[in-house]
Amino acid sequence: MLKAFVQKAISFLHYKHKINYLFQKYVTKGVQLSEYYFEDRLEHLRQHSSFYSKYKGKLNDIKMLELGTGWYPVIPLGFFLSGAQQIYTVDITPLMDKQKVEITLERYLEYIRNGQLDSFEFKKKRIETLQSILEQIGQLTFHDLLEKLNIRYLVEDATQLSVPSNNFDLITSNNTFEHVEAAVLRGILTEFVRVLKPDGLMSHFIDMSDHFAHLDQSISIYNFLQFSEKQWKWIDNRIQPQNRWRINHFRKLYQSLNIPITEELNRPGDLVALASIRLGKEFNSIPKEELAISHSYLISSY
Repeated sequence: MLKAFVQKAISFLHYKHKINYLFQKYVTKGVQLSEYYFEDRLEHLRQHSSFYSKYKGKLNDIKMLELGTGWYPVIPLGFFLSGAQQIYTVDITPLMDKQKVEITLERYLEYIRNGQLDSFEFKKKRIETLQSILEQIGQLTFHDLLEKLNIRYLVEDATQLSVPSNNFDLITSNNTFEHVEAAVLRGILTEFVRVLKPDGLMSHFIDMSDHFAHLDQSISIYNFLQFSEKQWKWIDNRIQPQNRWRINHFRKLYQSLNIPITEELNRPGDLVALASIRLGKEFNSIPKEELAISHSYLISSY
């Protein structure tokens, strides 16, 4: 609750994202490229790559788009190492910078040297490119650095992307949909359908848990389901909003937009922990097995 109210107060300030970055860096420690965060993103990379290989084939020379760049470009760099031709990554706010890209490069090379990424089919020439880039990093601008990595960084509204139609083989997101308002998410998915190739694939990972439980282990991942919509509006904030949608909400949205769900990979959740929460009335009508689903990959193959 304390973090929620601090972030809510920050959301009314100028330079709110920079202030929130400092708050998370020095207080909550939430913006460091920890081993946990890096390896969590590597798992998403593995899953997205696996889904694409399963339904479409090899990752060589594909054009892909990531929604929700965040602080560190772990996913874009992973697809670069896998052989992607062009990697677009879009965020509404410019969170990534040259220093964070350099930190991510170093972490990848560290893991590669230690043999921790041998299970990935990374291209030898792309690994050599990473090593070469680090050797000359001081002479490179942020733009030059991204260009060498085949990455184009878009800071814009994802409902109105500055890219042509039928452009991408693969569109992905990680831990992003749960932070987007319903009307905006509808607009984003509509835009994704426009820019995806007719035979493309979308792979989205959604974390439907209460994100404050990541910081406070005394609450469960269902803690935020106890509040009514009116109460939640007072708690929620514009820095890191949570829409509290459950899997049935996402299914209905996909259906209304005629987006196929080719495969749905769900984490079933914890019915015992869910039963310990007195649910807000908005959630009482949802079957408990669906309500308990905490994480999901939604795969759409065209």
